[in-house]
Amino acid sequence: MFLSPDRLASDQLAQRLVLNLRLPRVLAAALLGMSLASAGSVLQMMFGNPLVEPGFLGVSQGAAFGAAVSIILLGNSAWLVQSSAIVFAFVGLALSYLIARRARFGGMVLRLVLAGIAISALFSAGVGVLKYLADPLRQLPDLTYWLLGALSSITWAHVRAILPLVVVGLVVMYLMRWRLNLLSLDDATAFSLGIAPGRERTILLVAAVAATSAVISVSGIVGWVGLIVPHFARRLFGVDTRYNLPASMLMGGLFTVACDDLARTLLAGELPLGVLTALLGALFFIGLMVTQNVRVQR
Repeated sequence: MFLSPDRLASDQLAQRLVLNLRLPRVLAAALLGMSLASAGSVLQMMFGNPLVEPGFLGVSQGAAFGAAVSIILLGNSAWLVQSSAIVFAFVGLALSYLIARRARFGGMVLRLVLAGIAISALFSAGVGVLKYLADPLRQLPDLTYWLLGALSSITWAHVRAILPLVVVGLVVMYLMRWRLNLLSLDDATAFSLGIAPGRERTILLVAAVAATSAVISVSGIVGWVGLIVPHFARRLFGVDTRYNLPASMLMGGLFTVACDDLARTLLAGELPLGVLTALLGALFFIGLMVTQNVRVQR
């Protein structure tokens, strides 16, 4: 129901509703969209692959496994679920990187992609085992709802918990956005232009994973935002990351806030946010496929 400014100013219940329920949820949705979209833009440019998104390095699946471990084995407190999800998201990145370093074929980009696919599959299998072991009446509903993605339980405590990692990750990606133009080239060319590809790629990867794992730890798995939004940002603002990365952040935040509002109001019962973003993302992706050529390079 719409509340006029005069009524909002005089109605203490309405003020508490807006300040304690609506505002933290809107901020969390904006942070979620900004983190996923900017991480997707960084990874797509860095790996020269327009089909890459934040979960391809095992980050999302690692966070899902960490949350499942906490819910099933450690306890269902918000602090434990968030901490476990963040830890296993970085474990997924570390395992993907170590396997890629030990692989004996292809370039580093190809090895990272293949290692990320393998680690994601392992974590997905682990989540399946934990779902099988979960109490069907007490634990399985919480785990299933978390895996679908939702912001219904967000409070100011959740926002404060994720804010440091998200802000640091977004700031690093924003400040290094012009370097992505060089990192999208092969390593030899980038090195000849005066940058250290390995070091700067690692910094950007850690920043992207930090922001992504922090928001996933409170929202659950919300897919397609990091895949679709960077495509639209490039179509509107070109391929120069000095412009399309900030555009991805802004568009990702607006898209996720709009999706969260739809998920809350579209039906009598609230839809999981991840289901709605997957539906809209798939439709947008089909539109991209039939209206332009999506080429995969390197």
